[in-house]
Amino acid sequence: MQTFPIHTIESAPEQSKPSLEALQSSFGMIPNILGAMSTSPVLISELVGLFAKVHGSSFSEDQVQVLLLTNAVTNASEWAVAFHSVLALKEGLAPAEVQAIREGRSPRDPKHAALSTLARTLIQKRGKLDQDDVSRFLQAGFDQARLLEVIGVSAASTITNYTGNVTRPRLEAVFAEQAWSAA
Repeated sequence: MQTFPIHTIESAPEQSKPSLEALQSSFGMIPNILGAMSTSPVLISELVGLFAKVHGSSFSEDQVQVLLLTNAVTNASEWAVAFHSVLALKEGLAPAEVQAIREGRSPRDPKHAALSTLARTLIQKRGKLDQDDVSRFLQAGFDQARLLEVIGVSAASTITNYTGNVTRPRLEAVFAEQAWSAA
């Protein structure tokens, strides 16, 4: 099996260093998945741009984590599920809500359920939502602009989820309590 390096700011390709520095500033560390991703200066730079948009969107941070965790579970990205479980709990999601998402179920909170269901459906249907999918989301109190923003979050998730699935970075001790397996 091919192994990918987990770069630090010092060992990363020169063009990846500014992106890693920006991400370290955001997270207070460089998560292993980002160290692996920095092997490609193009990919890490794309993520930084999307990351800023996702976390600067009209969704609250707990809603963003519902989307990111749902996407990680749906894409079976073990590293990302652990990471976003930790962040979702940090953002105040109830442990039962996090567990529901990790089990592929919708959380109880109606807004979180609508977000999680839409995110999962978007991935499972490869973006081909039908009118019922759209209507359910809009009936939960979101508008068309928020529906389209979910696509942007999904794009950012795809980068990290697929990178995690390809590079299989070691899970850091700080996320180990939330380890998850797709099997």
